[in-house]
Amino acid sequence: MAVKKEHFGRMADGREISLYTIDNGTVSASFTDLGAVWVSMMVPDRNGELADVLLGYDDAEGYLVNGPHFGSIVGRIANRTGGASFTLNGTSYVLGKNKGENNLHSGPDYYDRRLWAAREVGEDSVVFLLDSPDGDQGFPGELKISVKYTLTKENAVDILYAVTSDRDTPVNMTNHAYFNLGGHDSGSVSDTRVQILADSFTPTDADSIPTGEILAVEGTPMDFRTPKTIGTDIGSDYIQIVQGKGFDHNWCLNHAPGICGLAASAYHEASGRAMDVYTDLPGVQFYTGNWLGGEKGKGGVSYEDRDAFCFETQMYPDSVNHPQFPSPVVKAGTAHVTRTSYRFYMGK
Repeated sequence: MAVKKEHFGRMADGREISLYTIDNGTVSASFTDLGAVWVSMMVPDRNGELADVLLGYDDAEGYLVNGPHFGSIVGRIANRTGGASFTLNGTSYVLGKNKGENNLHSGPDYYDRRLWAAREVGEDSVVFLLDSPDGDQGFPGELKISVKYTLTKENAVDILYAVTSDRDTPVNMTNHAYFNLGGHDSGSVSDTRVQILADSFTPTDADSIPTGEILAVEGTPMDFRTPKTIGTDIGSDYIQIVQGKGFDHNWCLNHAPGICGLAASAYHEASGRAMDVYTDLPGVQFYTGNWLGGEKGKGGVSYEDRDAFCFETQMYPDSVNHPQFPSPVVKAGTAHVTRTSYRFYMGK
């Protein structure tokens, strides 16, 4: 394996944006220093035909806008923060209101619109670095961030997130990759079979803010403990699905805290492609691309609603405002490391 670096575009101020591609001879993955975004994932089907299973754009120009956050590293806090505010150690902090009265993905000054520093590590990895100063996006503390992508010989993309802060600060970072195992241009994912190893989920209100409850999936359309196709229950009149226009919720994973265990799986029968997701984080946001709305992507393809799914490993959403949830707070001077692995298979 080797890391190939090539020109991908330029920032508005002229700084060069680069694309880094790693190929292990079976699959290949590409990443850019613009936002530390995961740009492509080439995976063969059961007949050996390669397809890119990530939705996205052809060049940096698309990622400079990237409304859906295709492949993005999202932080400091991914997902939603209710009321765009929180209190930590007796001090109140206000974030930008970019989703009604709430905050989404710590915008509007998103990490995925910034140029990260990049360095290659050996023949199979690339590391992206970002310094987020005290007060950035409204958060306390200077946060130093490292995101390492590794493509393994076993066809897995391993993501290692490492952060340190000089003050207590909440951190909930994820990767917002949109997958379609039939290929990014193959349309609806309703026939993709999904399993999520979770007995419970965190319900939300009409604005997708967690209510603070943790509910059992048993007896509801949110039950993916036994594999089923995405289309099986996505048309249900269950209020959680109706409010989100599909699945867009956090599942509370069954594995022990801090253990990098199997979180979710997906299988596309027509191509034979499959994937497993492992993480040491307590939750995963399963999102079915409910608001893609004809976004123009790679090769001019129009990405419609439910043409992809996301497995966003994470702390529970809005956990900074719900002390009963696992805490997202990184203590000052303490290194905080989390891991997620997306493992791809073909020929099943």
